[in-house]
Amino acid sequence: VIGQSAKSKRPKEPGENRIKPISKKVKPKMPKMKEREPADTSSKSQSILTQVMDKGRFQKLAATLSLSAGQSIELRCKGSNVSWSYPSYLDTFKDSRLSIKQLDRYGQLVLTNSTAADTGEYSCWLQLCNGNKCRKDETKMGSTYIFFSDKGELFVPTPSYFEIVYLNPDKPAVIPCRVTTPSAKVTLHREFPAEEIETDGTNIIYDVKKGFVYQHPTSDHKGIVYCKAELQGAPQISIKYHLLYVEVPKGPPSATIAASSNRAEVSESINVVCTVLGEPDVDVNFSWQYPGQESERPVIIQNVWRLINRGTGHTTRISKSIIVIEDFEARDAGNYICIAQNLQGETTVATKVELN
Repeated sequence: VIGQSAKSKRPKEPGENRIKPISKKVKPKMPKMKEREPADTSSKSQSILTQVMDKGRFQKLAATLSLSAGQSIELRCKGSNVSWSYPSYLDTFKDSRLSIKQLDRYGQLVLTNSTAADTGEYSCWLQLCNGNKCRKDETKMGSTYIFFSDKGELFVPTPSYFEIVYLNPDKPAVIPCRVTTPSAKVTLHREFPAEEIETDGTNIIYDVKKGFVYQHPTSDHKGIVYCKAELQGAPQISIKYHLLYVEVPKGPPSATIAASSNRAEVSESINVVCTVLGEPDVDVNFSWQYPGQESERPVIIQNVWRLINRGTGHTTRISKSIIVIEDFEARDAGNYICIAQNLQGETTVATKVELN
């Protein structure tokens, strides 16, 4: 009995009844075993994020939390160097309702006068810094998804009335019609022909934190769709989503380069264009090496991109970087090298411009 009471003091649970210490005796080694498993990292990290309640009480947060729109919330994250993540909507509008502070022992996030648009993931983590370099401490993180319920706004409001969703054959596509109340019934509908799209739970699923997810998109899914939500009243309709099918091989940029002329006269204006065809939602970064670079020869560099329809519902992004040399001189003659880079790698292409 003495051994049991000593163990019951360790967690310091004052309201504990007499039956619980007996169960503690059977489970002393379980937490140690679970610490080796990846699944335990999330439950362990969850403990660093708490919600400040009335009268100075604190509550550890579950994976989801439901509040009414208009309520304020204060979150705290233990640590002397805490970083936060929250719905990008709050950053876009530099919202004064959001306040983030770092105190000695914890980071604090306060959101006042909440709205349905604030619904989303709120997370924090500790930063490990060495000099100016910092990295995320994967073992000390916490997150919760907060629903700010509003009967007048069953769907999380968006800044636009129309969105494009790209259907890529090798990755899931998300129609992001998220709701502010997890109990709302949500269905997916095609505009033409007018019909409800079956959510089979395998190929198309509904995730209350994301929206409808097409696990294996095909060209048959393209078109215009919208979502409908119902909760004890008239149904509400989401914005429309234009689903475009994409079929571009993954990998480093597929780049080409061409000069307006490969031989130039003195004082002539020359431009060199670097072109990349790729996935619509993948950014391409360009950099240049050119003959007059070391002598700081003034040049004009312009980067542009647009979407092109390649027929049968396939859409491609065409990205271009254009370097312009006005008043061509002898020092401008030589190789023009374009380096195009995306998340999969980089491609280098070159062309030569000579002086006549």
